[in-house]
Amino acid sequence: MKIKFITSFILALMFTVSSNSFSQSKYVTQTKESMSEMTPAAALEILKNGNKRFLDGDMLHRNMNEQVIHTSSGQYPFAVILGCLDSRVSSELIFDQGIGDVFNARIAGNIVNTDVLGSMEFACKVTGAKLIVVLGHTNCGAIKGACDNVELGNLTQLLSKIKIAEAEVKTSGERNSKNTEFVEDVAKQNVILGMKLIREQSPILNEMLTKGEIGIVGAMYDLETGKVEFYED
Repeated sequence: MKIKFITSFILALMFTVSSNSFSQSKYVTQTKESMSEMTPAAALEILKNGNKRFLDGDMLHRNMNEQVIHTSSGQYPFAVILGCLDSRVSSELIFDQGIGDVFNARIAGNIVNTDVLGSMEFACKVTGAKLIVVLGHTNCGAIKGACDNVELGNLTQLLSKIKIAEAEVKTSGERNSKNTEFVEDVAKQNVILGMKLIREQSPILNEMLTKGEIGIVGAMYDLETGKVEFYED
């Protein structure tokens, strides 16, 4: 009788765990209807909550195969994230998002150029994304390269865009990668510069921002903690 009770208890416990896991896995991908009701503020809140789950180790359990099927005929991402090429800064992971949730533009140093702007215009004006995020990160190799005046093939031209931000930084001490405070200040200024260039160089996005149709924020990902700090426009 005792064995039967223990067996029944274990089966009940397994069912409870299974049920909880199932409910967590019932993640709904973005739809045309959900996007039409989304606001820039709500999009930002989704990312903030996602990073909190990432930090807490409580990320949503998604059925990726189902998401592939649900998004096969269309996509409705709520945000476009301009991030660095760095392998440690995957937007979908650090914001706990799934397939079809965000546009993810990645380039070393999260710089803004015409190709990036064109991609953002498609994401927001054509597809309906509600938020632009310019995402930098700490201890960035591209930022260090710019601070150290590195020259290497096509990388030289890329780093020259970061040096525009570097020139705006007034941090005391050595102006190279040995000065950690200087590097991080340049990284932040580079994010702010990116936000500024998006407004200045894309009349389409600037008009949408002015009308409140979309929002824009800067952000910094800490490689040591996994936390994202936001700089709101």
